[in-house]
Amino acid sequence: MRFFFLLSGLLMGLAGPLIAQPLAPATDPITASSTPTAAPIPPELKPHGSVYFSWGYNRDWYTRSDIRFKNTKTDNYDFTFLNAHASDKPDFKDFWRFNSWTIPQYDMTLGYLFHDKHDLGIEVSWNHLKYVVDDNQVIHVRGNIRGHYIDKDTLVTPDFVHLQHTNGNNYLMVNLVKHKTLWDRRHFKVSAVGKVGAGPMISYTISTVLGNHQEGPFHYHGLVVGSSLGLKADIFRYFFLQTDIQGAFADYTNTYLGDDRQGRATHVFGSLQAIWAFGFNVPL
Repeated sequence: MRFFFLLSGLLMGLAGPLIAQPLAPATDPITASSTPTAAPIPPELKPHGSVYFSWGYNRDWYTRSDIRFKNTKTDNYDFTFLNAHASDKPDFKDFWRFNSWTIPQYDMTLGYLFHDKHDLGIEVSWNHLKYVVDDNQVIHVRGNIRGHYIDKDTLVTPDFVHLQHTNGNNYLMVNLVKHKTLWDRRHFKVSAVGKVGAGPMISYTISTVLGNHQEGPFHYHGLVVGSSLGLKADIFRYFFLQTDIQGAFADYTNTYLGDDRQGRATHVFGSLQAIWAFGFNVPL
């Protein structure tokens, strides 16, 4: 009997630590079989934006405009051309020469695409257009010229007045850019591109008014606002071709006249620009 009690006590002593161990939690078969949560994408693997640069050339068309010529400080005139016609000056014959790339009407753009879900970007563009008031056209002239009042149709020769923004009619614009993919394959993508922007005109004018000639310098002439719509073809991600039609509204308020720069020419006109460009993408 004593042996039985000793054996029972020994067995209970050994079982005590086992009984004191916590029970393992039961495994939920539904939870255990669920799909694990995907790991977050590291920042270095997320898509970033790209910087791009483009260079191209353009042809331009202008609306008719009223042009006011005024100098009451060192001369005595204040007259207006009504409904004057102007043309561009493409100068494409020498553009293929390396040292003549900036002689024709050219376009230069530097921008950044965000590559977000909105396909937005921002860019700075320099549009070098040329604007020439056609010589020897009949224009209705109204105002005072050195004490004489005029209000009649007049043949405007270069000896009377000549005006051209040919170095040039320059639009320096900051544009908001929107892309819409139309067709996408592995190494080739076509997108529609819309832009809207504004900025100053840093132009260079050549003029002759009543025999007084003036050229330049480059300076602030006024403001321009515009928008465009075009097509862009991306090739192997790093190269692209683009064509755009841009409409703009130019307001010239500070064009120098006369060799002493005391006169001013002011006018407002619309422009339509057809642009052909090529460029490079730099993914970041």
